Amino acid sequence: MSHILSARGLELAQTLVRMNTVSANSNLELIGFVSDHLARLGVRSRLTYNADKTKANLFATLGAGKRNGIVVSGHTDTVPWDGQDWSVDPLSAMVQHWPTEGGGPVPVGPADELAALGSPRLYGRGAADMKGFIAIALANAEHFMESESPFAVHFAFSYDEEVGCFGVRELIADMKDQGVKPLACIIGEPTSMVPAIAHKGVYRYRCCVRGKEAHSSLTPQSVNAIEMAARVVGKVRDMAEGFEQNERRYEGFDVPFSTASVGQFHGGIADNVVPRDAAFHYEFRNLPTADAQQMQKEVLAYADRLEGPMKKVAPDAGFSFETICEVPSFLGSASDPITRLAQRLSGEERVTQVAFGTEAGLFKGAGIPTIVCGPGSITQAHQPDEFVTLEQLARCEAFLQGLAKTQTIA
Repeated sequence: MSHILSARGLELAQTLVRMNTVSANSNLELIGFVSDHLARLGVRSRLTYNADKTKANLFATLGAGKRNGIVVSGHTDTVPWDGQDWSVDPLSAMVQHWPTEGGGPVPVGPADELAALGSPRLYGRGAADMKGFIAIALANAEHFMESESPFAVHFAFSYDEEVGCFGVRELIADMKDQGVKPLACIIGEPTSMVPAIAHKGVYRYRCCVRGKEAHSSLTPQSVNAIEMAARVVGKVRDMAEGFEQNERRYEGFDVPFSTASVGQFHGGIADNVVPRDAAFHYEFRNLPTADAQQMQKEVLAYADRLEGPMKKVAPDAGFSFETICEVPSFLGSASDPITRLAQRLSGEERVTQVAFGTEAGLFKGAGIPTIVCGPGSITQAHQPDEFVTLEQLARCEAFLQGLAKTQTIA
């Protein structure tokens, strides 16, 4: 079924993409824009801020007075584009068609030209992940307000998803404090509008090692921080191999077992100095059926066994660990009412599982049945020349307009 994207939907998508909301920056320009847009419709937004008030979540209810409804959720931050080879300005929000034979992207103008070229694309950082979805939701706010559906729709737009799903925790806590008990949640991450019912967790940690420096000719008088760190790195690698060899497969994922890897390693100041300090980052991506916190306990226990000999040489030697992020896995079901609703609205008979992490596990952990379904492909997210096709945005708009008419979730 073909759908036509509204001019307002495209305009708002371009407006949001042009705002630089890389996670290192404030997102208040975007949040203010959304809040002002809703205020003109008579909708009050509730904001929850980070500690220094430079970022905020937005929560708003459309259809006040209706019984608790459905959360439409998205994150406002994006990943950076430093060092990436873009052929267009990442903040240009250009609508282009990419020819089949060289020549680079060609700007496209009127709607009839768009249709003639087949599948034009909106380019820019966040176009797919996931400002396109937020924009289409915002463009259809009046549909939610004027709908005869018995359900309210809650907009829930968060900060700092890309660096650890930090903002949404405050949003969910505030929602509970306000007594809001949604029936379900739809998270518009890019799934090509195919409802996703599962993803892995993402758990990242930093390990810092303190040793004792010495001249490299006097190694027995030292504790080599790099070498001790390397032993723990080896432990992480052994665990990864164990998952691959022994863990029960969960078919449907690109990698059907849990993974572990080391992403950064730092240490040492000179070749002839036994290093006092070393540090590395590592992560677990656990299946929904696996316990990432137990994996971390195994690493901690191994490091604890290494500390005894280290402290005999230097009492202050040892390991310290810091949590970078803990994003829980998500596991829904094809039989969940919200899944069946998402299938009806998207026109998809199938469901999928995704490799990337989302806020879905946190919403479900709060007792809210959840589905992940949004426009665009994750293969375009975080990449140079990130894009979402207008066809995908149009499908998303049809999905949300259908949601506005929904009479039952069951």
